[in-house]
Amino acid sequence: MGVIREKLRIKNQIIKDMLGEFLGTFFLVTFAVAASAQYVLTDLSSFLTLNFANGMGLVFGIYAAGGVSGASLNPSVGIALCLSGFIPWYKYPFYTVAQIAGAFTAAAVQYGVNYDMLNAYDGGNRTTYGPTATAGIFSTFPNPKVSTLNCFFDQVFGTFILALCILCILDKRNFMPLDKGLIPLSMGGIVFAIGTCWAGNCGYAINPARDLGPRLFTAVAGWGLEPFSYRNWQWFWIPIAGPICGATLAYIIYQLFIELHWTPLEPEPVDTIVVTANGTKEKSMELMGVDNHAFKSSKDDELDLATKL
Repeated sequence: MGVIREKLRIKNQIIKDMLGEFLGTFFLVTFAVAASAQYVLTDLSSFLTLNFANGMGLVFGIYAAGGVSGASLNPSVGIALCLSGFIPWYKYPFYTVAQIAGAFTAAAVQYGVNYDMLNAYDGGNRTTYGPTATAGIFSTFPNPKVSTLNCFFDQVFGTFILALCILCILDKRNFMPLDKGLIPLSMGGIVFAIGTCWAGNCGYAINPARDLGPRLFTAVAGWGLEPFSYRNWQWFWIPIAGPICGATLAYIIYQLFIELHWTPLEPEPVDTIVVTANGTKEKSMELMGVDNHAFKSSKDDELDLATKL
């Protein structure tokens, strides 16, 4: 088994990061789409449980990928993390591709899991409009009473709240949880809260990959172009552009209101034991850093990448 494991082990960090982002986003979208299917196709779910499932999907997605890639699982949040220095910019396109692929795959799997219930509900006629429409199980669509402009502002604001809260949590000089295992629960709580507060306008996508991946799946799985042409092609781009604008705005606001005004951090020393050449143990002081590849500085990360390629 050891030989097989060694053969299967990937050493290229970018590929490992992409696998992490793929699996993390798969978890996120699996819970989101499955909860939507229960809500639309059965009487077993409520909107509150749908929001809870979305939050828990993010929790488990971060647990799956956080130690590998940092688990942004969201191209818009990824921009805020890149601007803040948590993730190097050269990784951003790789993360985005992996996230969209993970979301697409999650939608495909849930389509298979719920195939018979879908057919019983819509008679095999996959539609985006009407009383038996099912495209909304997979991706978001706006409230008919809400204008396109209002929907755009909704997505900007919802993602602004999401990214701003994430930056607050990740800032070591702010109230970062003492136990890093609490970070995913904090993130999931943000999504749950956003869902309970701002889902009415257009379903709180607040994540381009979570919305675009399943929308691409529905386009090739029987719904045709309707998921994209909805509202005369004036909807599908909003869950993409709105979150990107909202996350960028969150970074700017956090910088102006909080980040720029901290007193610079002094490195925090920790005790370590060093074994010398002659075998004796000596106590020394080293600077404490983050031992997680996902949160190394860009310069260190690029050096590691260069040695592994």
